[in-house]
Amino acid sequence: MAATGTNASSCPAAMNATSNGVFQGDNPLDFALPLAILQICLVVLVTRLLAFLLRPLRQPRVIAEIVGGILLGPSALGRNHHYLQRIFPSRSLTVLDTLANLGLLFFLFLVGLELDPKSLRRTGKKALSIAAAGISLPFALGIGTSLALKETISKGVDGPPFLVFMGVALSITAFPVLARILAELKLLTTDVGQMAMSAAAVNDIAAWVLLALAIALSGTGRSPLVSLWVFLCGIAFVVACILCVPPIFRWMAKQCPEGEPVDEMYVCATLAGVLAAGFVTDTIGIHALFGAFVIGVLVPKDGPFAGALVEKVEDLISGLFLPLYFVSSGLKTNVATIQGAQSWGLLVLVICTACFGKIFGTLVATLSFKVPFKEALALGFLMNTKGLVELIVLNIGKDRKVLNDQTFAIMVLMAVFTTFITTPLVVAVYKPAQMRSKGTYKHKTIERKNPETQLRIFACFHSIRNIPTFINLIEASRGTEKREGLCVYAMHLMELSERSSAILMVHKARKNGLPFWNKGQDPDNQIVVAFEAFRQLSHVLIRPMTAISAMATIHEDICASAERKRAAIIIMPFHKHQRLDGVMETTRNDFRCINRRVLEHAPCSVGILVDRGLGGGSHVPASNVSSTITVLFFGGRDDREALAYGRRMVEHPGISLSVVRFVVSPEIAGEIVGVDIKDDASSHTMSMPGDEMFLSEFKNTVADSIKYEERQVETPGEVIDAIKEFSRCNLFLVGRRPEGQIAAAMNTKSDTPELGPVGSLLSSSEFSTLASVLVVQQYAGRISLDSESLGKVESAADDELEAN
Repeated sequence: MAATGTNASSCPAAMNATSNGVFQGDNPLDFALPLAILQICLVVLVTRLLAFLLRPLRQPRVIAEIVGGILLGPSALGRNHHYLQRIFPSRSLTVLDTLANLGLLFFLFLVGLELDPKSLRRTGKKALSIAAAGISLPFALGIGTSLALKETISKGVDGPPFLVFMGVALSITAFPVLARILAELKLLTTDVGQMAMSAAAVNDIAAWVLLALAIALSGTGRSPLVSLWVFLCGIAFVVACILCVPPIFRWMAKQCPEGEPVDEMYVCATLAGVLAAGFVTDTIGIHALFGAFVIGVLVPKDGPFAGALVEKVEDLISGLFLPLYFVSSGLKTNVATIQGAQSWGLLVLVICTACFGKIFGTLVATLSFKVPFKEALALGFLMNTKGLVELIVLNIGKDRKVLNDQTFAIMVLMAVFTTFITTPLVVAVYKPAQMRSKGTYKHKTIERKNPETQLRIFACFHSIRNIPTFINLIEASRGTEKREGLCVYAMHLMELSERSSAILMVHKARKNGLPFWNKGQDPDNQIVVAFEAFRQLSHVLIRPMTAISAMATIHEDICASAERKRAAIIIMPFHKHQRLDGVMETTRNDFRCINRRVLEHAPCSVGILVDRGLGGGSHVPASNVSSTITVLFFGGRDDREALAYGRRMVEHPGISLSVVRFVVSPEIAGEIVGVDIKDDASSHTMSMPGDEMFLSEFKNTVADSIKYEERQVETPGEVIDAIKEFSRCNLFLVGRRPEGQIAAAMNTKSDTPELGPVGSLLSSSEFSTLASVLVVQQYAGRISLDSESLGKVESAADDELEAN
């Protein structure tokens, strides 16, 4: 049987499915199921380990999976024949290939889900031209390269299929891989990212059409008419699917309303339809993957149905079964077949041809639209990304004897190299840091000499839970109509995890920075509905944004976007939320880390909102607003910023403001400081003139809706008692780093240094209040939260405020 182990038809009979166990004398590795389990576990372990090692290089996971497959194959570990015969024996490859192709079938269905035909119809002339240039030039160069290979290492192959396969292999751009690279480089929502995704989507469709042509030509039929019949039947299949499939899916989507779980019956019917479509296209002679891809493209992208399909299929397929395909490909890749100067020279030729065709073609087309050179070059590098579709093309060519072992190995290495260099080249040419505003803007704080100027707020939220409170806070912040107005940027913070699919990233980021009410937005999105309703009821200009990034770096998106939008304050939700019993419960510790990093790196003032249901769980119309806001003033720039914000809020007719200034009792002045602080005493006394001047101006504007009082206190306990008198208000406004002797006495060590001493007190579960708390830090350069001297400013910018 060993002699005939390579015969696919005899493989299933060679191995029984399960063993009786080692105690009955059976070796589990001689049976199909336990061997497949071992193979899957080994593949997942190796690919995940490589992905972890390559993460600092910001490489997409597909690189780790391709390299892992090569390492497990005859190129590396497979050189040990004992390992290869025990772990990947030839008689097990049928089972492995079947599982791999089944996983690949559903993955191509997910890839189809990522492509929205409606968005392709809206693709502009620029993206179409870039895609056309990015396909035609490398396709032509691929045909030229194939002629050189045909005369050297690929003698005897069938000419036309080989030419088409090589052209397709060199002209492909990996749409899903490109989406992840753009997201990790924070370019997904830039002009370059949008152009790259639009062009890659067009490229993906064109590549599949060309691949179908290549497969039709590579058939083993005796007559050229066979290839024609295959191609015509493939076209008929696509037309039939376009006519019959969308109405069925639209009916299914209507049966799955927003907010309710998708019926399992519809999911199973869809997956069965994917398998049936794969069977039909395989019967035609194209490939089962093509049918799955077509079904994925035709699934409606609106509503929860497509998202539910992704959620149910993606984890199992992408995490477990898809890596098997890379190993299956790696077992066919033997780098050792590339021997001699000629072979290595051909490898260099293929790599240079592939890179030149994609980069130069894209560059010329992009420059013709007067795009800056660096952006055009970065776009060329991005379009050079290869990935899974590249491997699919190569494996089909290998299985159909169009590509021999040596050519196959050269093409796989080309795909790895071109994808590997994408991120470093793009970062070198078009650094995300360069996208930040080069000039400084004037109003980085709410406190300013001219309070009539426009206030720009940058509000961040994690989920729908944050929306009502943020809208009510924005309503309270809009002041009066005599001002230049209020402009709000609402950024939805979304985590870029390993399971984030390209459809999610592209859909969420497509209208980034544009109004929610733009044509083409999803009317079923609850966030869209909430902000649109508020916009219609108020005169506030709201701009939605989406940040899709890893939690460790999402603060960079926040700070860079706030700087580009010239925001005066960034408002972040606290990492804890209030339960029904009043206890503050941690949502995610990652959110706390984000808040701390934003406080350290923000280009403007920052507010952290401790939400206890400001205004209730829904938007309060302007005519019904009746809120009391309390500002606790101890002294210092942060307290002045909080009071400046409160002064703006009280201009709303439905808001009253109470300002409580705490002063030291004259009898014990200088004696109540109970802790040793690192700040010089002079820092507190120096800030006092600024406080007095600010308060003097504020007192001159006191109206009926404003109450101002000063409390003389002797101990921190008296401060707490005084604060409790105002606990029935709706919102507390406090500074994060209050100054003065009283604040120093309260500045004990806390587990929430991002809130400061007063904010930590008000947000603690022991302090019984229903009032929300907004803790404000005024911009004064970059600070450090790592030390306990929270008021220490690394690069003081005291003149900043005077310039305002």
